[in-house]
Amino acid sequence: MDAGLTALLGAAVGSLATLGSAMVTGRAAARSQFAQWRRQHRRDAYANYLAALYDRDVALDAVRDALRADPPDLREVDDNMERFRAQVRGVHRAAEFVILEGPQSVVQALYRAVHAADDLAEVMRRMVRDAHAGDASRKAADFALAAEREYLLYQAVKGLRAAASDVLGDRQIRVS
Repeated sequence: MDAGLTALLGAAVGSLATLGSAMVTGRAAARSQFAQWRRQHRRDAYANYLAALYDRDVALDAVRDALRADPPDLREVDDNMERFRAQVRGVHRAAEFVILEGPQSVVQALYRAVHAADDLAEVMRRMVRDAHAGDASRKAADFALAAEREYLLYQAVKGLRAAASDVLGDRQIRVS
């Protein structure tokens, strides 16, 4: 083989190796950028849901505080319930993004939090109905049940945070 042909083959092999290396590097960079983009979208969805849930819980606390009076100011109770209902809509909207972003482990933890929140809200709605009816016979028991359900909600939210932390790789945000 003459020197010119050898140089040409060497250049072709070198070019192909460089091109292959660039393709592999480019694909790895694209995968890394996509993973970072996806992680950020998930983080935003999870954070928005937790923030909406917090706002909902603050609104529910206002309902509970209004119900503590003897007798409760029904106008205040109703105003607080309306604010609570508005917050619930925000929580459901935020949950849809968590469901879209996934993964299944976070969605399952989300559903546990949703069910725990619904269980607590049902007790509070019954307490509001009883207040409107002037029935205080279950008030103490319902406050105790609401406290129990609030603790279960806290545990479910803690599980959601842990699942989200596992997906995001943020071990430092775990809350005991």
